[in-house]
Amino acid sequence: MKKRLAFIAALTFASVSFSSLAQDTVTLRYLASYGGISAHELADALGYFKGTGVTLENKGYASGGPESLFALASGSVDIGSAATPAVLNAIASGNKFVAAYPTNGIDNTTKSIFYVREDSPIRSVKDLVGKSVAINTLGAHLDYTLREALRQVGLPQNAAKPVAVPGPQLEQVLRSGQVDVAAFGYWQTTFEGVARSHGGLRPVFNDTDVLGEIAGGFTVLREDFVKEHPDAAKTFVRESARALDYAREHPQEVRDIMAKELKARGENPDVARYFTGYGVRPGGHAENRDVQYWIDILERDGALGKGQIQVTHVLFNAQ
Repeated sequence: MKKRLAFIAALTFASVSFSSLAQDTVTLRYLASYGGISAHELADALGYFKGTGVTLENKGYASGGPESLFALASGSVDIGSAATPAVLNAIASGNKFVAAYPTNGIDNTTKSIFYVREDSPIRSVKDLVGKSVAINTLGAHLDYTLREALRQVGLPQNAAKPVAVPGPQLEQVLRSGQVDVAAFGYWQTTFEGVARSHGGLRPVFNDTDVLGEIAGGFTVLREDFVKEHPDAAKTFVRESARALDYAREHPQEVRDIMAKELKARGENPDVARYFTGYGVRPGGHAENRDVQYWIDILERDGALGKGQIQVTHVLFNAQ
């Protein structure tokens, strides 16, 4: 009888434990980007979230950061991703967001490159006056990089005309002459690699030239989500940072994983060979300059009030 009671008690304990584990599971919904995978997608593919109580769910695609932040603000997803100035503008507009970890960094190996056709008369930023520049979305990293590049050479920020073009079509619109310049973002190194392999294109400048080494953008969470699920938020950031480090140490393995993931999404897996890395610091750490640089620019241009946003209020502390 005692053995039977012990067996029943063990079954009851196991059932309660399993039920509690199921209840504690937190699912984070996100939008993917064409031609690449994020660090949290890589972490998921590597099995880093197994047993942590955190799962991810792909809800489709975002054409760019502003669309991703809009979905985050509306509650359609739990993870957003955007360029730093877009994140700051969203926060300034009243959205309660925190920057979880840098999605990518720009440095000597990972950068956004502005290309022209080889026969183009455009040789420098000063030649962009009146020219059309294809970027993936307005109001995000490439848009702000273009404005800052023009300002640094003494030109008005509207001297060139940015045109929104989806990443997969950037090469096509440039080669066909529909635009004068095509900018491939730091998160689009796969598309850039394919375009470069076809020849006939020439780089004019890149965002590292303009901004220096800096985080290009951030994965973003809502403050209410972090308050409701603090452990899940910390786990999400910690394991994503592990994946960033893995990518630095095992680039070919990441290309193989990316190819598999892209194929599963119905995209071209061959572009994965051109993945150059995420370009972030060890541990996925952000520095104050990653955010303060853009706060200063937005304050200078009048988009932010002086002292309206503090770096410490933007960066999420996963410790």
